[in-house]
Amino acid sequence: MTTSDSGKDITLRIAQNPEADELLGRSPLAALVGMLLDQQVPMEWAFTGPYTLAERMGSDDLDAGRIAAYDPDAFTELFTAKPALHRYPGSMAQRVQQLCQYLVAEYDGDASAVWRTATTGDELLERLKALPGFGEQKARIFLALLGKQLGVRPTGWREAAGPYGEAGSHRSVADITGPESLVEVRAYKQEAKAAAKAAKTAKTPKAAKAAKAAKKPGTARKK
Repeated sequence: MTTSDSGKDITLRIAQNPEADELLGRSPLAALVGMLLDQQVPMEWAFTGPYTLAERMGSDDLDAGRIAAYDPDAFTELFTAKPALHRYPGSMAQRVQQLCQYLVAEYDGDASAVWRTATTGDELLERLKALPGFGEQKARIFLALLGKQLGVRPTGWREAAGPYGEAGSHRSVADITGPESLVEVRAYKQEAKAAAKAAKTAKTPKAAKAAKAAKKPGTARKK
């Protein structure tokens, strides 16, 4: 994954760290692990994780077979050592190991095989959703990242990625190409979170009861 379909070198700016971004651009497994870690922590922290993990394992890349066979307790220590690789280092260490074990069992440890032989966007989406730790949303975001920045564009990839595949959007990590776009994506996420919170509040029993009372005759407040 060092070059795109056009033959150009891939340069990512997700981790906002040159060494970490360089690894993400050349290592399929690092990109997958970064996406897996991207929850409940800042995006830069999540996508720097693969580089830090590789360093702690004494390597310049991640190896699915080695991680899959690693002693679980020792692997967790790699995550919990300060600075921790994630806000929830223990559970995320387990998820990363489960991901690698799945890749070994289904793809001979070759992370790029997940998308390299996919002929359509829908097929790729289903493969991503089957990965441990990848739900619907995470799979669509990673599919968008593959298409927008890593040159992986099977037929119908934008449609399969849903709104995350839209050109010119700033919805997810797939749209981060530098500090400015990072700010835009973060702002979008904050707005979406606030909107979701407001919608949830409006549906609470108390709010529903108040809304119901307001519809009854004679409930208008006297002036």
